[in-house]
Amino acid sequence: MKVVGLLLGMLTLGGCATVAEIEQTHETMDVMSGKDPQDYTQCLARKLSASRGPVAIDKTANGYKVIVPRKLASGPAAVVDIQERSGGSTIKVHERLSNLPLRFKDVQAAATECISG
Repeated sequence: MKVVGLLLGMLTLGGCATVAEIEQTHETMDVMSGKDPQDYTQCLARKLSASRGPVAIDKTANGYKVIVPRKLASGPAAVVDIQERSGGSTIKVHERLSNLPLRFKDVQAAATECISG
């Protein structure tokens, strides 16, 4: 019971982070995919819609930025930067609670599944 209270307290005290602050965190995933940025972005949005609801997708000069909403509160939980490279995409995932080992894993799972699937 104390563990549940501690986890809820940590999530509550974590506060709201902005997209810019999340982008400054260390990547929790940095990979390449053979998919082009648009196909990868569509796959990621589709997979995350089941667990997170609609994501925000911003077009960038060389790809897309996907802003993933938090599950239990408002605001962003993760930012996925998808950039074009020759023969596919580079994908960098930045998560709000990147240093918390007990965070939700659905963002990383969706990002991994979309690499080749």
